[in-house]
Amino acid sequence: MRRMWAICSKELQSYFFSPTSYFAIAVYVLLSSIMFYVSFVVYQPSIVDYRLILGDTLFMLLVVIPLLTMRLMSEELRQGTDELLLTSPVTATEIVLGKYLASLGLLIVLVLCNLIYPLVMSFFGPMNMPLLWLSVLGVFLMGAAMMAVGLFASCLSQHQMVSAVIGFVLLLVLWLMDSFLSGAPSSGLQQWLAPFSLSGRIVNLVKGVLHGPDILYYITLAALFLILSIQVVERKRWR
Repeated sequence: MRRMWAICSKELQSYFFSPTSYFAIAVYVLLSSIMFYVSFVVYQPSIVDYRLILGDTLFMLLVVIPLLTMRLMSEELRQGTDELLLTSPVTATEIVLGKYLASLGLLIVLVLCNLIYPLVMSFFGPMNMPLLWLSVLGVFLMGAAMMAVGLFASCLSQHQMVSAVIGFVLLLVLWLMDSFLSGAPSSGLQQWLAPFSLSGRIVNLVKGVLHGPDILYYITLAALFLILSIQVVERKRWR
């Protein structure tokens, strides 16, 4: 456990000394602020509802999270420090979980940045607080699952941009899972794929409905990709 926290601490320091992290967060805040201004200030100043901007900011996570996770393992592979890490007493599970916890720390920063908008909205009228907190929970759970996917992509290549592209493609496929074959005459396969949609599972939380299977989906998805990441790292150790 102590070794896992040491890796987590090292990764957090790397995040906060990395220009890429600041660039990704700055782009995220800038674009979400523009969307907030257009959606709330220009078009709907009378509607005090956090969900006005939530859809757009969630979609931006598709781009921002692969950028934030691309270096987690790729940098170790590129610099050759993975050999030192893998020949040390630390286990593959501790390596992956340590890096994943660091990425969750950065995710919390993104979620906190998002809370600025409902704070501004609260000055213009009362807000539905249960709805707000369930939406925030949905953003965190979705982001946590996406971070696990991005970490898995980072384990696959020593080139950060390649890892970012792999992560983006994986996330995009999961995001559009409920849209595949939507125009096909037989929608049986589309109905089977819909429950695995990354974006579809947050709908209930955004509506203020705490639905257990939705929360279980995000936790299971994160656990699945963490296990896959551990397997990839373990394979590198014995290769």
